[in-house]
Amino acid sequence: MIFVDNNNHYDASVNIALETYLVENRLVDEPILLFYINDPSIIIGRNQNTYEEINQRYVDEHNIQVVRRMSGGGAVYHDRGNFSFCFIKDDDGSFRDFASFTKPVIDALHKMGVEGAALKGRNDLVIGDQKFSGNAMYAKDGRMTAHGTILFDADLNEVNNALKPRKEKFESKGIKSVRSRVTNIKPFVDEEYKNLSTEEFRDRILLEIFGVESREEVPELKLTPEIWQGVMDLRAERMGNWEWNYGQSPDFDIQGSHKFPFGFVDLRLNVSKGVISQAKIYGDFFGLGEISDVEETLDGVKYDRQAMVDALSDLDLNKYLGDVTAEELVDIVFQEA
Repeated sequence: MIFVDNNNHYDASVNIALETYLVENRLVDEPILLFYINDPSIIIGRNQNTYEEINQRYVDEHNIQVVRRMSGGGAVYHDRGNFSFCFIKDDDGSFRDFASFTKPVIDALHKMGVEGAALKGRNDLVIGDQKFSGNAMYAKDGRMTAHGTILFDADLNEVNNALKPRKEKFESKGIKSVRSRVTNIKPFVDEEYKNLSTEEFRDRILLEIFGVESREEVPELKLTPEIWQGVMDLRAERMGNWEWNYGQSPDFDIQGSHKFPFGFVDLRLNVSKGVISQAKIYGDFFGLGEISDVEETLDGVKYDRQAMVDALSDLDLNKYLGDVTAEELVDIVFQEA
């Protein structure tokens, strides 16, 4: 096995593009180990409806990056208290064999004091009944990656805030996440590791997995400028753009309602590939003009709060509905739970 250093990139779109590039391009014959740490971000499973998994208002207000990965599974929150491990190799029939890939990580954690760490069910690493790592796999053209996360010292409040489902009713065919009780492993490690940063703890795990005493002894695949260019091209094509991270969501319908002083408003949207294909507004408000003018203005607009606000900004909503701003109308379908 050989290690790939991601040069301390913390951009989730870069790191996931790097992992994907190493799967889709066979650079060496032996298995690869990749670690990365992301700035605050939500990583969405390949078959999920992004909108259904995240608290979009909270994500926008806190500049949390949203990136869709290539593997299936559920949505996860990353920050600098969390690190990801990826085993990349030829697919020799071990796809879905999570036990073989998580064993080196579990063994390393046992040596560092986390004696209760274990694989539970199909793909979760737990301590007791609390999850500290979710794992997933992706394969393409005979290559595969088995990857997972380690909650070392993550902000668990942010996990709940960013991934908290909204109260609006979604109807879609996306694969929904199942939330579990989660824990950091920092309280469980031996005393000598409790004051380590996430980067330092990651590096100690690296030494344990390779069975060496120093970083210099770890065999490493150096990434050339040409490889990095390929990674950045892949990022531009997929992980770094809205069409991939949001537009790839399955078609869905969403409905939200609100009682304003001027009356009740019920906003219903059909969304296809992240774009509003039909908008309908119902309610007991008293308006002038045809409400279809407002509905048609939203047709073809990205299901994105700011894009919808911008589209409605030139309309006199007071004429059609009552005393309401574009932001207040759009927030009907972007309310927090």
